[in-house]
Amino acid sequence: PDAHRSHSQSPSVLESSSSLDLSEIMGNLSYDSSSTTLLDLSEIMGNLSYNSSTTFPDYDAAPCHNQYCPLFQRVAPTFLAITCAVAALSTGSLLVALAKQPHAWGWPQNQALVAQLAVGTGLFAALLPSVAVGIGQGWRLGTGLCRLTHLLWHWSLFAQGLLVSSGSCSTIWCRWDPRSRRLAVAVWAGALLLAIPAALTSGTVAAPETSCIRRSVDILSPVYLLHLVLCLCLFLLLPAVLLVAMVAVPQLRAGWEPGISVSWLFFGLWVPYGVGLAVDFLLHTRLLQPTCGTFEHFDHVLGLSEGLGVLHCCLGPAALLATQLC
Repeated sequence: PDAHRSHSQSPSVLESSSSLDLSEIMGNLSYDSSSTTLLDLSEIMGNLSYNSSTTFPDYDAAPCHNQYCPLFQRVAPTFLAITCAVAALSTGSLLVALAKQPHAWGWPQNQALVAQLAVGTGLFAALLPSVAVGIGQGWRLGTGLCRLTHLLWHWSLFAQGLLVSSGSCSTIWCRWDPRSRRLAVAVWAGALLLAIPAALTSGTVAAPETSCIRRSVDILSPVYLLHLVLCLCLFLLLPAVLLVAMVAVPQLRAGWEPGISVSWLFFGLWVPYGVGLAVDFLLHTRLLQPTCGTFEHFDHVLGLSEGLGVLHCCLGPAALLATQLC
């Protein structure tokens, strides 16, 4: 609503009749000096687009131009399609190696842990084609499937994060016994529960091409704040706590092996996105004051960091397979 008012009141907003007016779609997609809200394009991984001639409020008599949307719509479908194909190949190869040589996997790359990580990356990669088509041609699957997509997307991420962390600080996956089976059920059930806020915050918006967006609620709404806190815990707090534990506890440090380092590729790829989400929230809430340069470039940085995280679904299985073959 604030951004909506600023758009109608500010004479510095230049309009293009050929472009999609994003501020009319959602109330948080433009800002000016009196009402500062940052364009939230990384959270729209589902497909908002507008014409490259769109311009935004000026700062120091120079209009701020954000060119991320057209670039995103042009590049993202191809990137996701290639990533999905490579992920299918690497995950399939990992599962074949797991089936043919089940006893070749020792701690910390135990067969049970590797199989579950492969399921997690496979689930994540299976969602990429629908997201790619949705970005390129508009989301036609409805609000329900939009929310289901985000639920499954975050379910796989939370499950993988919990699996990597549990494999890093215990030997419970050394054997597939009742204890490890109970932990597996708890991990996947807990990850599904943690992913529910992601589904509740997502939705669709009507536009020339329907868009499935990651956040359809206010950034200060309780459900989004819960989702944000959970993401920051997974991408930032959890790896930080584990690293401190490794340094502080000699037993854990002594048990650090190359296989654990490979599984930590998941955290390494997603940490930048976690930092980006935190900065994005600070900009939205004006705890950090954005500049014209921030407005023009931050979305590119956040988009690149999310793209880096997406690569985990193809690089993770390939790295685990490489350690087994070596």
